[in-house]
Amino acid sequence: MKQDTQKTVKVSEIFLSIQSEGRLVGVPSAFIRLAGCNLRCKWCDTAYSWDRRRGKSYPLAEILEQVRQYNCRHIVVTGGEPLLTDELDKLLELLSQTGKHITVETAATSYRNIKCDLISISPKLSNSAAPGDNNQKRLNIQAIAEFIRQHDYQLKFVVSSPDDIPEVEDILAKLPKLDRQKVMLMPMASTKAQYRQIALIVAQLCIDNNFRYCNRLHLELWGNRRGR
Repeated sequence: MKQDTQKTVKVSEIFLSIQSEGRLVGVPSAFIRLAGCNLRCKWCDTAYSWDRRRGKSYPLAEILEQVRQYNCRHIVVTGGEPLLTDELDKLLELLSQTGKHITVETAATSYRNIKCDLISISPKLSNSAAPGDNNQKRLNIQAIAEFIRQHDYQLKFVVSSPDDIPEVEDILAKLPKLDRQKVMLMPMASTKAQYRQIALIVAQLCIDNNFRYCNRLHLELWGNRRGR
């Protein structure tokens, strides 16, 4: 076990804040943001986590010790894309032994049998693609379906206009045994000003199409600020 805890992972940041999105919004949580991502979403507000080489190598033991110091019972493993981290399974196994609730946030472009209490899936719509980007790897229906089958889950879609709704519905229609109450629409924004501009539009889309509205509380409170 001691040898396992000396293994390292690339981390962009570890911090204490509140969960700002999804059904656990407002809950104090320890965030472990792993470095490295296989996507380049044009509206991403954590682009500093894309490049794994920019992350700091943390021994698993050091991560465990840091989150133990936080007075909260929720841990969020996010990114970047956590599924790209080779030692993710061991990290989640060790975190689960702390007795805390663990959320893993992923775009689910691939499937991996992982241990967590909540899988927070953010499938990427075509609105995420930069001009000229025809990346077809951003959406993996089979992986999303398997995560839904194996875990407690939530689906969060970043949207900006009614034009995004048909694409959302098309994805949902391909997912068997989906609980629509676990599907959320989230405003496309990376700054507080952008969020305020589009939040009411997305709220109306939720009303019109029977989706849950997904807040982005960190933007409301702190704007696009690291460690929050």
